[in-house]
Formats: sequence, structure tokens, C-alpha cells
Amino acid sequence: MLALAHGRPAVDVVVVFGAIHTPVPIDRAVFDSHARWAMPGGESSVTLPLREELSGRSSFFVTDDRFHQREHAVEVELPLIDAAWPQAKILPVEVPPEPAAVEIGLAVARAVAAAGVSAVYLASSDMTHYGPNYRFTPAGPGQVGLDWAMDNDRRILRLVTDMTPEKIVPEARTRLNACGGGAIAAMMAACLEQGARKAIVLRHTNSYQTLAAVAPQSADNAVGYAAVWVG
Repeated sequence: MLALAHGRPAVDVVVVFGAIHTPVPIDRAVFDSHARWAMPGGESSVTLPLREELSGRSSFFVTDDRFHQREHAVEVELPLIDAAWPQAKILPVEVPPEPAAVEIGLAVARAVAAAGVSAVYLASSDMTHYGPNYRFTPAGPGQVGLDWAMDNDRRILRLVTDMTPEKIVPEARTRLNACGGGAIAAMMAACLEQGARKAIVLRHTNSYQTLAAVAPQSADNAVGYAAVWVG
């Protein structure tokens, strides 16, 4: 986030495309109905005009608070957004892993351009959930399995660095290497629409490696994470 803020010290809106974990069928992107989101130490204000424009003019979006009430994909980003761009408003968008994710990203980018505001686009998603706790062990348990999971992550990261958003959702559905394949595809499409030409993986790790220094555990379960800059 701070790497983005270094190059974009002031923006009007931060669009957060989030993964959907709510077990309710949906094939469109989902807005919430709130004007502000609470976070530790303060609040984040939603850009209401942009949300209303997209809700009123595009069939790709619906408003349904059920998909935001117990969801964490957007809210974990809010303190980081506040630290990087304290004056910016937010646009939370939950995106399902559907082929329409690319069109959702394009619609948001075009609405931002039409509104004449500056924006940063984020995608909030975990990567491969591996191990008995997640009932996903195609390469077996232990370190060999966790190494396989890291390679599984790299498959989808290559699609990001290749700038091919249309391939993200099929990959995530087939290989289960991102819970927010729709969010990633939407973010990439939005960035491409606004002129992005490359993507760089800043860091790729997993929860097992991250916890090793502070809370060592057996090499059984891990969730993959990556930070990627697109611009």
C-alpha cells in the first residue's frame, strides 16, 4: 500500500475489489448501502455519487448488505488505506469469481474516468488455502504440500504479471489458488483501462512462513499471500 502511495500521494477514491466468502449465490458485483465504514481509530467514507452512478446505469452491480456484514476482504484494507491516503473516499465492491469480473472492472474504471476523479484500484484476496484444515491436500501433507501450494500460487501470479485478466477466474476456479479470482480480474481490468502496462510481484509468502519467526508451527496448513503492484 505504501509503495502505491509513494507514487500516488493524493487520490480521490480507493476502489477495493474484494473476495466473496458469504455462502450465497451471486453473479454480480455487490455494493453495500452505508455511507461510512468503521475501523479502529476512525471511519472511512464511501463515495456515494460513484456508487449511485454505477448502481443506476449498469446491470453488473447490486446492493446487498448480506455480502458485507460478515466479510473481511474489504475491511482489512481500511486501516492501510487510511494510513496511505487519509483524505480518500472508498468504494467497496465484492466481486464473485465469474467471467463478468472483467466487465465489472471496466465499468468501474470508466465511471471513475467520467466522474473526473483520481482513483487507485485494490484487489483483496488470499491465495491457496492448503492443508487438512482446509480439506485441500492434492500433494499430500507436510512441507512438500506447502511447496506445491506456493507453486500453485505462482500460476495465477504469472497471469497477473502477464496482464491477462480474462484468464484469472478460470484459473482460480480450476486450481483453487485464489479465493478472490473475481476481485483480482476486476482490479486488473480497471488498471488496464486506465493505462497500466505492467505488474510486479513485490512479495510472495504464506502464513506458515510468516508465523515461523513469532509462532512456529508444524508444516501442515498455510494460506498464500502476495503483494503485487500494477501500473
